Amino acid sequence: MPQPDQRALILCADDFALSDCISAAIADLAWMKRLSAISCMAVLDAWPRQARRLNGLGRDVAVGLHLVLSDERPLGCMPLLAPAGRMPGADPLTAATLLGRAPLIEIGEEINRQFDAFEAERGAPPDFVDGHQHVHMLPGVRAIVIDVVRRRAPNAWIRDCADTLPAIASRPFPMRAFRSGLLSAGLRHLTDQAGLRTNLSFAGYYDFGADYGALFPRFLRCASAAHLVMCHPGAGRACGDRIAEARIREADWLRSRAFEETLERARLELSPYRQAIHPPTVAGLVAA
Repeated sequence: MPQPDQRALILCADDFALSDCISAAIADLAWMKRLSAISCMAVLDAWPRQARRLNGLGRDVAVGLHLVLSDERPLGCMPLLAPAGRMPGADPLTAATLLGRAPLIEIGEEINRQFDAFEAERGAPPDFVDGHQHVHMLPGVRAIVIDVVRRRAPNAWIRDCADTLPAIASRPFPMRAFRSGLLSAGLRHLTDQAGLRTNLSFAGYYDFGADYGALFPRFLRCASAAHLVMCHPGAGRACGDRIAEARIREADWLRSRAFEETLERARLELSPYRQAIHPPTVAGLVAA
């Protein structure tokens, strides 16, 4: 646990079960205690097999559900969202939600199916919930996610992609973070009303081409008492994985002594989650 003069860092590896090599790298880092959270794609055929890699992990690593509503085959029939058997890309899905045209009943049914798939392998609800390409925060979808989490995993926390403007400006690739912050506007208010927790600040955006070790200390700037940094470590070069090289670089750096020294200098300690008072969000600062 963090010492009195230290703060918590939730370092979350996304995309577990996307491929064997990605899952193996993430599990290896978790066992090395170089991660404190793993976000799992229970929609994928490989999930039941890959889930076994996580058996025996202690409570110092949170295992969560990475909801998938884009680019993959759904677990059930979705004639409106996925008429050809595959869900749309994140951009068309975002447009549909913003225009009020997303089939929310279908989406709710699929979210419950993905919860079922996660629980079937883990034997328990997820420790947290987020979304592949952050789809969980989209208008309409977020209310469904919050309702399902409140009913099925009331002790779980939900990823909030918002942060303060000064924090965003201090970190790499601020426009990407700002866009996600705007799409997250109002999420914290809804989670508060539902009695659910979120992380309190968020970082990890980059172009998957830059020097990850050089960028990582900047992800830690303006860290709150529950700072979440997303990462995407992996190994190998799975077909169709456009960020495979970046995954390898991330995994190599997270295994390094330089990573440990970075946390020591920042006085941060890995932790699965912490609860604290929310800071102002991007939306609140823009409105002001």
